[in-house]
Amino acid sequence: MTRPVLETFALTGKKALVTGGNRGIGAALTQGLAEAGAAVAFVSRTAEANREAEQRLADLGLSAVALTGDITVSADTVVQHAVDALGGLDIVVNNAGICYHRPALEVPDSEWDDVFDLNVKALWQISRAAARHFKDRGGGAIVNIGSISAIIVNRPQWQPAYNASKAAVHQLTKSLAAEWAPYGIRVNALAPGYVKTEMAPVDRPEFKARWLDDAPQQRFALPEELAPAVVFLACDGARFVTGSVLVIDGGYTVY
Repeated sequence: MTRPVLETFALTGKKALVTGGNRGIGAALTQGLAEAGAAVAFVSRTAEANREAEQRLADLGLSAVALTGDITVSADTVVQHAVDALGGLDIVVNNAGICYHRPALEVPDSEWDDVFDLNVKALWQISRAAARHFKDRGGGAIVNIGSISAIIVNRPQWQPAYNASKAAVHQLTKSLAAEWAPYGIRVNALAPGYVKTEMAPVDRPEFKARWLDDAPQQRFALPEELAPAVVFLACDGARFVTGSVLVIDGGYTVY
């Protein structure tokens, strides 16, 4: 019997892990998954910030399990801790990321390595650890947070390492989706435009002309505006969606 359409968007009974989930976009995604009915764990490096994020959710009548860890060095352990804490795992949202604004000729190797270690290598390792778990249990969903920076070159600031890393995320999303589809594992990506977070100073006047005025909607997004799209990609309503990159940018990339 066909389920009513709205029921396919619910995440009741699902168990989800969000990386970088204690602030900004990650915090909004953690909250959105919890509001949709999932049991959620999030991981970040800072214990105090994790506790504050837990309390913010508690104040809203929601709960999530905070895991303190560095996914660049312990991805397998983080996934196992999430499985143990939640009693299983059905969804992984690879959100953690870092960006530096610097012209290419001035980028030190250490910054390039920082960006790729977190944005690509850690995502790769978390995804593989999750896929091993999903494969034994009939499937799961991975949502990678990419960026319009994989599609365009941002201006006026230069951020070559970040742009390249997000292009890698988009292509890795497609590669893993193709390879893991026989195991019932769906892999998709979200490509946000400019979102108001600590990492994106959308309020600074020197960026307004290129970041906001160039977009058809002429505004930035708030982190919570991304949560419904992630819930969709993670839910049964998207069970025929894999290998897709969903752009959510106020129309920025149409020009």
